[in-house]
Amino acid sequence: MLTELWVDRTRYQHTKVQQGDIPAPGDGEILIAIDKFAMTANNVTYAASGDLFGYWQFFPTGEDPWGKVTVWGIGEVIESGSDAIGIGERLYGFFPMSSHVVMKPGDVSPRGFTDVSVHRQALPALYNHYARTEAEPAELRALEDQRCIFFPLFMTGYVIADLLSDNDWFGAVQLVVGSASSKTGFSSAAFARAAGFTGVIVGFTGATNAAFCETLGCYDKVLSYTEVETLPDAPTAYIDIAGDVTVRSRLHHHLRGNARCTLLVGATHWDQFKNSVDGGALPGSAPALFFAPAQIEKRDSEWGRGVMVGKAYAASIELVQRLAPSLAMESHRGTEACNAIWQALLANEISGRQGVMMSLGE
Repeated sequence: MLTELWVDRTRYQHTKVQQGDIPAPGDGEILIAIDKFAMTANNVTYAASGDLFGYWQFFPTGEDPWGKVTVWGIGEVIESGSDAIGIGERLYGFFPMSSHVVMKPGDVSPRGFTDVSVHRQALPALYNHYARTEAEPAELRALEDQRCIFFPLFMTGYVIADLLSDNDWFGAVQLVVGSASSKTGFSSAAFARAAGFTGVIVGFTGATNAAFCETLGCYDKVLSYTEVETLPDAPTAYIDIAGDVTVRSRLHHHLRGNARCTLLVGATHWDQFKNSVDGGALPGSAPALFFAPAQIEKRDSEWGRGVMVGKAYAASIELVQRLAPSLAMESHRGTEACNAIWQALLANEISGRQGVMMSLGE
């Protein structure tokens, strides 16, 4: 049976379980049983920015106001109408919160393929590509869960660091990360240091997450949100993963002209997303929306297609292995558990140290 969790696009806490017959693949299509997928704060960001960046369009429901939240997961081909992709192939990529999905492989290579379904043609290529894991190194295949949970967020962190480095850190000597306990947050800090940032890296977090942030070794200093005004008045780049409008405003008014760059990355405070993006004028440099595919496409044109993603994967493997003692993995199954984790993510109750895997399959 096809089982999915749908989310009300106008009220994210409102969900429903949708069940029905498993769809049959047409000519040139494949049916994938989604074995497992990660549930992280990233998925909340996909929902909050879904209309802006098109995330709701990857797996449309055709029924307003309902949508399928996108997730990173592992699936297996169980039926195939494609000459290029056989039954039993294991795939990694962008899926809905579902037990099954039909795709149409195109641009097939030994390493992967692109879903060329008509409704996905105008969507970012990064999210339309699926890796054929059998062709990958054993080291990567052994990290299925970590890959789903951490790699998409670490990829974002890697691209953030690359964008900052590519722009000579916008003249900043101080790098500040909002939502420092988040996986995107601490990976951004780690990759910025690895990319050659020599200034001070500061993490903002809530009091309950301060100890965790300090154990990571990614930050020179960890501060609470009540301590914004204690930051040195120095040229600063701010990676805003929290999406807290008030904190951002306080930071800009404190630093004024020294607020050299603010990247709007995430939506830990998802209920503030629209106000966060629309924001009003602030002292210093105007906050800018961060969209990872744009920087990846730039590097693809400069370095060759896939080179940056390969570098990010290698760096992510190393970071996962280094931070493994600080991270806790857990797995869940079923629609009740999926909804419970979704509600916990919305309430910001899943800590950065937790890695949550989910399955809706029987």
